[in-house]
Amino acid sequence: MSNTYAQMTLPEFNHEMATTRKLLERIPEDKLDWKMQDRSHTLAWNGSHLAEIPGWTANILHEPFFDMNPADGEPYETPGLTSVAQMLDLFDSNVAQAAKAIETFADEAVMESWEFRDNGNVLFALPRVAAFRAWVISHSIHHRAILSVYFRQLGVKVPSIYGPSSDESPM
Repeated sequence: MSNTYAQMTLPEFNHEMATTRKLLERIPEDKLDWKMQDRSHTLAWNGSHLAEIPGWTANILHEPFFDMNPADGEPYETPGLTSVAQMLDLFDSNVAQAAKAIETFADEAVMESWEFRDNGNVLFALPRVAAFRAWVISHSIHHRAILSVYFRQLGVKVPSIYGPSSDESPM
């Protein structure tokens, strides 16, 4: 008997999101406007982006495409959250919705194509399973790494992620 996509994916998703939440919880409220350099995003932007990423799951798994700049609508923007509490609220809501999207995803659709578009133009197309892994799981890991570097620069303790950090042991 084979496992379903949800059975294979939810444990990893839940683990990665729990790790992401640990980092969001540590964002210093008094440093939200801080950024490493002029070209960098602020701490608030990075936290807001991490909070929004799980919210993309339902679109990737259940819709044929996402258009970041639709001709008949507003361009997509990362939410401008102004507190850690807002980031955690959005993150928790998005994680719960994502888990439902994973649970209801049809196994036979894993290789269906999903498109990322800009003003109707297809920038790329990937199988849904690859798009979810790249745009939700890996993208979250990428921005957690950025947040970890920001934490180091600000003297914020970095939690254990895949093992002990120099600031704490997972035990």
